[in-house]
Amino acid sequence: MATAAATPSQAQSTAPAFPLQRGIVKLALSGGAIIVRGQPRGGPPPERQINLSNIRPSALARRVAPNQPESKETPDEPWAWPAREFLRKKLIGKEICFTVEYKTPQGREYGVVYLGKDTTGENIAESLLTEGLVAVRREGIRGTNFEQARLCELEDQARAAKKGMWGDGGGSQTIRDLKYTIDNPRHFVDSNHQKPVNAVIEHVRDGSVVRALLLPDYYLVTVMLSGVKCPSFKREADGAETPEPFAAEAKFFTESRLLQRDVQIILESVQNQVILGTILHPNGNITELLLREGFARCVDWSIAVYTQGPEKLRAAERSAKERKLRIWKDYVAPTSNMDQKDKHFVAKVMQILNADAMVAKLNSGEQKTLHLSSIRPPRLEGEINQDRKKLRPLYDIPYMFEAREFLRKKLIGKKVNVTVDYIRQASPAAGGVPAFPERTCSTVTIGGINTAEALVSKGLATVIRYRQDDDQRSSHYDELLAAEARAIKNAKGLHSKKEVPIHRVADISGDTQKAKQFLPFLQRAGRSEAVVEYVFSGSRLKLYMPKETCLITFLLAGIECPRGSRNTPAGIQEGEPFSEDATQFTKELVLQREVEVEVESMDKAGNFIGWLHIDGVNISVALVEHSLSKVHFTAERSSYYKALISVEEAAKLKREKVWSNYEEQPPEEAVLQVAEEKERTTNYKPVFVTEITDDLHFYVQDVETGTQLEKLMESMKGEIAAHPPVEGSYLPRRGDFCIAKFIDGEWYRARVEKVESPAKVHIFYIDYGNRENVASSRLGVLPPAFGTRILPPQATEYCFAYIQVPQDEDARADAIDSIVRDIQNTQCLLNVEFGGLSCSNVTLQFTDTKDDVGLGLVKEGLVMVDARKEKHLQKVITEYLNAQEAAKSARLNLWRYGDFRADDADEFGYRR
Repeated sequence: MATAAATPSQAQSTAPAFPLQRGIVKLALSGGAIIVRGQPRGGPPPERQINLSNIRPSALARRVAPNQPESKETPDEPWAWPAREFLRKKLIGKEICFTVEYKTPQGREYGVVYLGKDTTGENIAESLLTEGLVAVRREGIRGTNFEQARLCELEDQARAAKKGMWGDGGGSQTIRDLKYTIDNPRHFVDSNHQKPVNAVIEHVRDGSVVRALLLPDYYLVTVMLSGVKCPSFKREADGAETPEPFAAEAKFFTESRLLQRDVQIILESVQNQVILGTILHPNGNITELLLREGFARCVDWSIAVYTQGPEKLRAAERSAKERKLRIWKDYVAPTSNMDQKDKHFVAKVMQILNADAMVAKLNSGEQKTLHLSSIRPPRLEGEINQDRKKLRPLYDIPYMFEAREFLRKKLIGKKVNVTVDYIRQASPAAGGVPAFPERTCSTVTIGGINTAEALVSKGLATVIRYRQDDDQRSSHYDELLAAEARAIKNAKGLHSKKEVPIHRVADISGDTQKAKQFLPFLQRAGRSEAVVEYVFSGSRLKLYMPKETCLITFLLAGIECPRGSRNTPAGIQEGEPFSEDATQFTKELVLQREVEVEVESMDKAGNFIGWLHIDGVNISVALVEHSLSKVHFTAERSSYYKALISVEEAAKLKREKVWSNYEEQPPEEAVLQVAEEKERTTNYKPVFVTEITDDLHFYVQDVETGTQLEKLMESMKGEIAAHPPVEGSYLPRRGDFCIAKFIDGEWYRARVEKVESPAKVHIFYIDYGNRENVASSRLGVLPPAFGTRILPPQATEYCFAYIQVPQDEDARADAIDSIVRDIQNTQCLLNVEFGGLSCSNVTLQFTDTKDDVGLGLVKEGLVMVDARKEKHLQKVITEYLNAQEAAKSARLNLWRYGDFRADDADEFGYRR
């Protein structure tokens, strides 16, 4: 300490000239002692304590040492703190030069300190005396020593000016009220939360733990940096400290920047008496700097309280990992051996396996199983009261169904962005733990939303905890932890105190008795909502019926699909050609999608038979059109027979897949048919165009049945006038037929397509083809006397044959505007040219001129020609192509910049 015995004057007078030494001030111990360090060279530099000669500073407060219980706690002596602060503010981090005048037998060094590189700089002892902050140690001072005499002179001047300790009052105002403990640390932190507190860093224990003096109340507290941990010093049994790798370097890094500097601390949390916080220095944030330089790693348990968000800390740590700095010198990234295209890619979600896994289709066509990183799906806790063989995880594990449904509705059929975080290696079965195959663990986002985070925030999954050194985790792990904390706070899902939801789902697949009971209900329901749970083959599926809460096996009606491979008593029976193609086609189209089904009958095994629709597409028709199925004779009695036969004839001509070996009938039996096929068949009938859609489809009414609709509407108008619907009494459900009040104040027949809320119901006017969003108060029950069995829906949807609808919005709008002007609410002549997925392809003629409407669009350059290959259509196709060439030569509309198809057709959605 600086208050030790004085330097003997005899030694001073006889001492030779003292060598001048240089260093940087690391610490001011008191008003008369400093710690000086050298320049770092490959590690922390050497240090030495220098005490100022010939002065007597006051002693700072001393706390009772834990290993010396007999010692007493002493307060500051007057003017001890101002003297220490004078040295701290003047010297910390500055370069000084000094001479050592005397060294005691105990190794304590006394000398003279100058600010700067040589003795022309400020003499620190003289400055202290000038301010009246210390006294001269006069014992043994001789007047013959000029330097000592100078010190006495400066003290006398300070006395005369009553500076510092020589002033009136005794200096009691300079004594700090030091507090070594906080009675209620949690309340203390909360009361100062998010408010920067001024402080001085008094000691650095390691790179991430310091002792700080909080101002102005003089709390001496231990502060641990939030969200990070540096290598530390392990205390051995003998009291010696063993540094972990880079512990000394990390400590010096923090010391050289913060020790005895004025800082601000944001108090963020507390653990016992240790405060978690962020230290802000005018030159930056030490937490992020430690991470960026590879001196620290992020820690999960405290990163959530970091005020500025964990993203910055993770980014800084990631930067050090990539550069392999210091503690990360041997770091190997979990996906370091993967190509960039395998780390980040876009894929289409085909199936949700459970709450943390899905099957996605890559752009290459390959299907890949992806697991969501760092989350755990709902699972059974405690004893299982039922036989595991009868356990149905989707319905029997609490919240598993809700989690699966959440992902299904959000992701199925959608393109998602995938970032592979790590590959979890396969593990063999051991100790009752089942074997796991290799897992690709990824972060899956859609529309910028992390699906795992959304799942966790709703309480439908939990976050996996890791060892601190385990880097195989989600790249958004902190967001997952924050989402779980919100879910726990709000008691969502798995964290709810309410009773768990129970799903009583009856599986009547193969149960003939139960199927017979359900059949009449499903037949009367018309189109029913369902979710495709599984695809066994191209035409055999398992459906979940949400309204009936049952599972059924469903067979597509009207078609004969190739049979897949089957297990038989004699072994595995190989599947028919193209059976796998048909199964994959059906999977991609409907698996886990919401569909509509029309049940017609059931077979003797209890399987229901009927028609399945998705987004207006009849799956039976789609399979036939893609040459993956043939029409079955049972389709003849169906209303879909014409569409099936039409697409089958077109598929036969392509000679693909199931028709690859197709041969036409022998010439002698088919002369008449060939002759007929040389010419396009035309049978124009009068129709009334009622609606044009945004995709250039249109709805028409058959003129021949128009009088029936007029009579029905007149009768319905009278019925409603006599018995008007009670407002709000009708509860709309998707698929229901109803009556809706149009803006003209009249009621029309409609079908409910979607119910968003009582204020927003999507309806389709079945006799006119237009759609509208209305409030449920404008809907009512359709009287049975005016139902679809009395008069089927009169609006029939068609699309133009031989033309391509422009994909560019402006170009499509021009074509639609032209069509609306020409044919909406007018009578035309219609001829069905060939079938399609959702509706038939037709040509329209103006009633008076007999001009082809679609051909007119081509002539005006508003659309391009869809050049079909069928031989019997080549005459009309040639006419259309000639019209297109004329429009191109005249540079009309689409062709105003010339023929763009050579380079841009694919980009703009056109095909040549």
